[in-house]
Amino acid sequence: MRVSCLQENLNRGLGMVGRSVAVRSTLPVVQNILIVAEESRLKLVATNLEMATTCWVGAKVEEVGSITVPARLLSDFVTSLPNELVQIEMPTGGRTVQFTCGRFQAHINGIDAEEFPPVPEVAEGITAEVDAEGLREGITRVAMAAATDESRPVLTGISVEFEGERMTLAAADGFRLAVYKMPLARAVEGKTTVIVPARTLNEIQRLLGEQEEPVHITVNDQRTQAIFRLNNAEIVTQLVQGTFPNYSQVIPSKYDTRAVADVGEFTRVARMASAFARDASNIVRLLVTPGGELKAGKITLTAQAEEIGGNTGDLDALVDGNEAKIAFNVKYLMDVLAVVKQSQVALEVTTPSSPGVVRPIGTDNYVHVIMPMFVQW
Repeated sequence: MRVSCLQENLNRGLGMVGRSVAVRSTLPVVQNILIVAEESRLKLVATNLEMATTCWVGAKVEEVGSITVPARLLSDFVTSLPNELVQIEMPTGGRTVQFTCGRFQAHINGIDAEEFPPVPEVAEGITAEVDAEGLREGITRVAMAAATDESRPVLTGISVEFEGERMTLAAADGFRLAVYKMPLARAVEGKTTVIVPARTLNEIQRLLGEQEEPVHITVNDQRTQAIFRLNNAEIVTQLVQGTFPNYSQVIPSKYDTRAVADVGEFTRVARMASAFARDASNIVRLLVTPGGELKAGKITLTAQAEEIGGNTGDLDALVDGNEAKIAFNVKYLMDVLAVVKQSQVALEVTTPSSPGVVRPIGTDNYVHVIMPMFVQW
């Protein structure tokens, strides 16, 4: 193998695939990155056996070849190099790769490419095409609601539903639910629902960067694997097996009280309350008070920690309905406020023991449900 490419491009490619490298594995080769010199470009592949990322880097290839080298060592070395041309050489049949860049050089012992797990090919199945900006936005708004506890594997994934001209993302961890709907670039036949690991979609969001071209998605007929094709990169992932909860039953169909407030002001008051709520199981109490003829309605947030103290803050709101009380985990409230791009949100409350609903004003494609915390009022 003999190939050369710019340090900047090689470093960017290693950064794209790096998070798919297995951190701990009994199979040493999956802690390596596969380097393949092919026609006029360099292919980099990493996998943790659940997700595989492939990217391509522009390069001058004088002699084709392939090898795997330790991911962390290679990334640390390349990151430290100056932004000059990097020469990569390995004799035919050898296992030691030499890297040369300006006045710097290193040789790294690798493992044969034949020992690297093959990346599954997802060629046939359900195909869809979605706008990159819409996908970025959707992942941002739902991913934080996915569970991190492996006790219920289906909740560590994000439900992805394709139906007609629409794709729906939904995530839930038992304490909150986020649902985001977006249009597909072209309609699909029938209805297909799969569960994609949240980690995979977070990685896709990172790789999308400033991409404007649509993302192509293919799910195999067995619903066990999916591939996401981006600009100069592909991610193949195993799908989570199981049935995602029927989340539509969790979203309240009506409310007794609705308060519309400014997102920035709501965030500021919630952040203030969170400083005290940290020592009180993150509990924050919300009191929604309707306005009168001469005064606006308001939302009052209260946090109380017995040993430290407490605080109360309120913000103006346009309130429809009766006075209402509800308590939330303040972290969940701040999470949803942080991803809302609109300037105003609506908080819908039924009873202190019923879920609260947050909806951005000006769009109907996103809803966030937060389960209440039971407290003494």
